[in-house]
Amino acid sequence: MNFIPPQPNCTLCERLCAFREKNRTDFPTYHNAPVESFGSLTAEILVVGLAPGLHGANQTGRPFTNDYAGDILYPALKQYGLAKGTYKKRKDDGFELINVRITNAVRCVPPQNKPTPLEEKNCRSFLSAEINAMPNLKVILCLGAISHKNVLHTLGIKQSLAKFTHGAVHQFEHLPLIIDSYHTSRYNINTGVLSYQMFCNIINKITEIIK
Repeated sequence: MNFIPPQPNCTLCERLCAFREKNRTDFPTYHNAPVESFGSLTAEILVVGLAPGLHGANQTGRPFTNDYAGDILYPALKQYGLAKGTYKKRKDDGFELINVRITNAVRCVPPQNKPTPLEEKNCRSFLSAEINAMPNLKVILCLGAISHKNVLHTLGIKQSLAKFTHGAVHQFEHLPLIIDSYHTSRYNINTGVLSYQMFCNIINKITEIIK
């Protein structure tokens, strides 16, 4: 199945479209469009975040790139052999993923980094198509509760059957494993909700699963 990402001027969400146009005026050098996924559709691992950051992925056009969350995510992936190169917070830095694809539940930057439930729903068709287009997919890593919720919706799993818990592994017949982690956001790191080592433990668990 071919995966068609949202187009640069996607009109599904009125509020996000208005915010995009404002950002195109305020930050004309930014990407300011739905952010495409990073990594191959043949990967066995899919990492699903929340949404692009205003001055991160919305600027660079690559998920988690120039976002603080990427400062945790990308080094951890490299440490466990799931990436190579040097992450320099730019789309053209030559950093490569190995057996991993990274995306977001919502592809456009939302005001205050908070998408509405309707915006999540509108974007869910892209996540569904993406998952269906990954023939080797074994593990979906959900970064945060919103990612977790949208992945469950996409896979047709009742929320009550898989509660979000850091480190939880949810297994359902004929579906990829779902693994939960707190989001690698600056807030979670600064408040001690998540540490780099805690996140590395999650990545290590995934590498053991796909061996």
